[in-house]
Amino acid sequence: MQTTTLTLVIIAMAAGAFYFGRERSLAVATGPRKLLSLHSLPGYYGYYVAIWALLPALAMLLVWTLIEPRVIVSLIVRSLPDAQRLMSAGELNLLVNNIQNLATGDVVSGDVDTILQEASVRYLEFAKTSRQLMATLAIGLATLGGVFAWRKITPDFRARNHVERVISGLLIAASSIAIFTTVGIVMSVLFEAIRFFREVPLTEFLFGLNWSPQTAIRADQVGSSGSFGAVPLFTGTLLITGIAMFVAVPVGMMTAIFLAEYSSSRIRAITKPVLEILAGIPTVVYGFFAALTVAPTVRHIGESMGFEVASESALAAGLVMGIMIIPLVSSLSDDAINAVPRAMRDGALALGSTRSETMTKVILPAALPGIVGGILLAVSRAIGETMIVVMAAGLAANLTANPLEAVTTVTVQIVTLLVGDQEFDSAKTLAAFALGLMLFIVTLGLNVIGLHVVRKYREAYD
Repeated sequence: MQTTTLTLVIIAMAAGAFYFGRERSLAVATGPRKLLSLHSLPGYYGYYVAIWALLPALAMLLVWTLIEPRVIVSLIVRSLPDAQRLMSAGELNLLVNNIQNLATGDVVSGDVDTILQEASVRYLEFAKTSRQLMATLAIGLATLGGVFAWRKITPDFRARNHVERVISGLLIAASSIAIFTTVGIVMSVLFEAIRFFREVPLTEFLFGLNWSPQTAIRADQVGSSGSFGAVPLFTGTLLITGIAMFVAVPVGMMTAIFLAEYSSSRIRAITKPVLEILAGIPTVVYGFFAALTVAPTVRHIGESMGFEVASESALAAGLVMGIMIIPLVSSLSDDAINAVPRAMRDGALALGSTRSETMTKVILPAALPGIVGGILLAVSRAIGETMIVVMAAGLAANLTANPLEAVTTVTVQIVTLLVGDQEFDSAKTLAAFALGLMLFIVTLGLNVIGLHVVRKYREAYD
């Protein structure tokens, strides 16, 4: 039985356990007012039985799924002849991979001999036996858990307390997973970045003006020591982000102000869905639009005015990125404006202010913390964008402030460094982790600044 099918069977058993648990609570209730004799509502008894039928079985299923591949591979290796078991680690891994590919019908590297065929047959047998045992144990554990919880139901049993305790534990576990995942991501990037900084000085990385990460593969290669000055990358990132925010912030803010205070309900009903559609367009589509439409247009207009414009320019990428971020700025600003109490609007209008004066003197100052937080979030979004820059701004690490020239960004270089199968044993590949660490620090700083602004200038309304 497949894991997905088995999971659905266990969920169905839990649903049945809920029904029987609820009926059991109604059956054991006594007295003229039966429900009042129960400590908890009948639904809690059903949830209690369902939890015992569901969680232990799912936990066993998860553990089994994690350890099953290693156990099967270990059994396969033990069954191989001595000549194969004494291979090097790399050769043995290749052999095991070929056995798995042959068993699943995938492509096998090299010739298929008798040993490989017999091992693939054993692999299928082990996998079949494992699936059968897993299904038997999971269904049996769900049944035993449901029966155990069902037999504990009495009028005095505190089902609600047990259910709430389990739910609280699940919420804590979910929060812990999110926290540990974040810590794991940070630590993995940090450790690899430290390895990079052992080979390349931090000062060269932060203040160097030349980025050429190509390094020698062999000792006899010449001119491939690599230059890891990241200033051109930081400059290109800031240049494209600045252009994008120059487009997104004014347009997004004016759109939000119009929709919140000046537009009719009919126009708002049409405009809001259009903005949501704009926000849902994949970034690769924006990249095509930038490369095929915006970049040639920018080049044609620039050359007609006497400027020299590259075929891939920071201006084209920044303009399209700004268009992409407009819905984000508009939506967050609209939420902040609508959060201002209606009484402040009515009070300003009652004192004789015009709608424009009410907006500039009352509403915008009151909504400023939310607007600033939204803009900083949009900046983080722009800094992390990759596809538009790859297709419209190019890969050249030029140190320039001219938006008509080709530049690149930190995220684009991370993608470039990690394309294909890579071994993280050289400064070239480790440089991606150093760039990722700097990107993380910058975005974290922007979020901290945004929280500080919101907390400092936030106003509480009754």
